[in-house]
Amino acid sequence: MQDSIERLRNNIGEVFLGDTDAVNRAICCLLARGHLLIEDVPGVGKTILAMSLARSLDCSFNRIQLTPDMLPNDVLGVSIYNRETSAFEFKKGPIFANIVLADEVNRTSPRTQSALLEAMNEATVSVDGEMHTLSPPFMVIATQNPMDFEGAYPLPESQLDRFLMRISLGYPTAEAEARVLELRPAGAKLHNLAPVLTREEVLALQQRVDDVKLDGALAKYIIALATASREDDELQIGLSPRASLALAQAARATAVMNGREYCVPEDITANVLAVCSHRVFSAGRAAAGNGISAGEVVMRRLLKSVPSPA
Repeated sequence: MQDSIERLRNNIGEVFLGDTDAVNRAICCLLARGHLLIEDVPGVGKTILAMSLARSLDCSFNRIQLTPDMLPNDVLGVSIYNRETSAFEFKKGPIFANIVLADEVNRTSPRTQSALLEAMNEATVSVDGEMHTLSPPFMVIATQNPMDFEGAYPLPESQLDRFLMRISLGYPTAEAEARVLELRPAGAKLHNLAPVLTREEVLALQQRVDDVKLDGALAKYIIALATASREDDELQIGLSPRASLALAQAARATAVMNGREYCVPEDITANVLAVCSHRVFSAGRAAAGNGISAGEVVMRRLLKSVPSPA
């Protein structure tokens, strides 16, 4: 199992030369059966990270370039009348894939966002009263630009909660940017990237995550963090029980990535910012600067103030 995770990490690194922590969080999200939101300014590698992960897996993959005029049926699919059979037939939309890249999710209408995020939450699609199940593994990797960019439709709190993690890539280091300039265009390398994990291997890793032990002391630590967020004066909305479950699942996935069948406190603290920062909201919802959200500022403070198990 460790070898397969290392192969995946190295394969992504052949194309994506940015922050290695972002790669680890993306893999963690996959193993935890979660969906990933990558938020940052244009041109820092959001789509490259998403596509390099998708191409590293021998799974079905679709990319949806979201636009303001896109309708829910453009994502989910549509029933078409077949004259030969005198019956309606369902034509699947691009959501029907193991890995789905939803590019610029905050550029499309709230109606289409809602359809996409409902499918993410239920792993099913309902069209014309008929239910269609999405095949596992199912992961949506959505990208979006910061909200101060023109033409953005902000995702509401209830829909942000559908993402297990939200990460930002930031600008690369000078060394990493020099490597980008030295190499041939990323698109060419991405096109030649070969899968290193099969669908069955991904499902086996996800099952292993479910079997990881999270003891009572660590569960209490997660609850203490959630309680502290709910009682914090700077926050209007604290962490929900769903957020606690998400943090526990991310911790289990991190344990598997580190070759363990049990969680340690570091598995939790490593994921707090990615899992929790987009689930808490301050009164002003103002950013703290340097690309750091107000939610992240509060969660960093709570990490310092809430004692972790020894």
